[in-house]
Amino acid sequence: MAIHPVILSGGSGTRLWPLSRTTLPKQFIPLDDGRSLFQGAVARARRVAGVSVPPIVVANAEQRFLVAEQLREVGVAKSTILLEPAPRNTAPAVAAAAVHALASDPDAVLLVLASDHLIDGEAGFSAAVAVGLPHARDGAMVLFGIPPTRPDTGFGYIRRGASLPISPNPAAEAVPAGAGMSAAPTAYAVDRFLEKPERAIAEEYLKAGDTYWNSGMFLLSAAEYLAQLDRFVPEMVVAVRAAHAARTEDLDFVRLDAEAFARSPSDSIDYAVIERTDRAVVVAAPFAWSDVGNWHAFWEARPKDAQGNALSGDALVEDTSGCLVHATSRMVAVLGMRDVAIVETADAVFVAPRDRAQDVRRVVARLEAEGRSEKDFHTRVYRPWGWYEGVDAGERFQVKRIMVKPGESLSLQMHHHRAEHWIVVQGTARVSCADKTFLLAENESTYIPLGSTHRLENPGKVPLHLVEVQSGSYLGEDDIVRFEDKYRR
Repeated sequence: MAIHPVILSGGSGTRLWPLSRTTLPKQFIPLDDGRSLFQGAVARARRVAGVSVPPIVVANAEQRFLVAEQLREVGVAKSTILLEPAPRNTAPAVAAAAVHALASDPDAVLLVLASDHLIDGEAGFSAAVAVGLPHARDGAMVLFGIPPTRPDTGFGYIRRGASLPISPNPAAEAVPAGAGMSAAPTAYAVDRFLEKPERAIAEEYLKAGDTYWNSGMFLLSAAEYLAQLDRFVPEMVVAVRAAHAARTEDLDFVRLDAEAFARSPSDSIDYAVIERTDRAVVVAAPFAWSDVGNWHAFWEARPKDAQGNALSGDALVEDTSGCLVHATSRMVAVLGMRDVAIVETADAVFVAPRDRAQDVRRVVARLEAEGRSEKDFHTRVYRPWGWYEGVDAGERFQVKRIMVKPGESLSLQMHHHRAEHWIVVQGTARVSCADKTFLLAENESTYIPLGSTHRLENPGKVPLHLVEVQSGSYLGEDDIVRFEDKYRR
């Protein structure tokens, strides 16, 4: 009975705007240690005793190359990347992972993790999995409950029932007792699930000591999960099985059939199964946890100076306390502020009281209503071959920086409305233009006439950096005709 990690990697990129965007949700953003939350989740799962197979990642097609690249960066090969053709919430996503895992392992146990959680105390995490594993193997739906540290009104809660006996589990011996743990993990029957409460009720839960935040992480038998789902939402199981049966493989990706998957109802795993089954078990988690769901939570999870400020990047504070200052592209100076979140990126700055950080969604809604690109894109846009970054733009021109990874290439393409000038500043470029192919070294340049078929490649072993100047009557990214593309876009 191998444990199959399942990483749920959806996300709209709105709750930590402007750092996160639709095309770069928070789970993919590198933190101070250079590793993203997604990479942290993958690494954490790999260190759990009993995990011997690569993770199954469930993602949307738009983020597939981000997922693949970040897996490559942490040395994960041969993982399964299941692509959802449309968002249907977590219940169908886990069902698709269960069907896929069962195809190779009829006894598969799924360790279902969100890709955007922050956990401090990985020994405690491993110990909690070890305690829950015998119950999952016996068919229980195991949840990980977080002992609350404040009366939070944004989480669902779980009230525990009777404690359950500790089943023999050799994997538990691999975790040193008390190493990095706030308490020994214990499994309980679930008494009831509680909706997001008013503050007064949340304060009662905090005092009671028998109620936990629902972390959204699960450990469950793949076969039993599908059986329970078939009991409560049979049409979802039918749709997911059909979508998996008609799947196609595309490079490193497994694409679920769009027509079949669209027939699945949209529902969360909590509402579809966990809150309806009589087989739910909660393990009291002996580790610090955050879903990093807004800028206040981000501030809580960060190390702080003596005045309670969480500072990132080139931040200078004076007579300031309790603030989050996150600078990414320039120096940010703050004077005389209290309990404020200040987040700076190359194209946007967000400022709000920390206790209103969740209202960033109102800003994002305004951006969407006004059709502003800042909702979806950073100035740096990632592609499977590298990235490009806007530098300047005006009437009939724009300037970009472009980085192409070693061995990668852009599609063979042409533009109807613009010409391009390329200047290499680092590395070597192989350029195909019309019927010619040639190399450009550092400080060399070339001109791509309007309407010419062309391709840019990096044949070297170091990243290729160049400056591109576009000129023409229309400079939108949709002015592109692809003839060949190794990424099958």
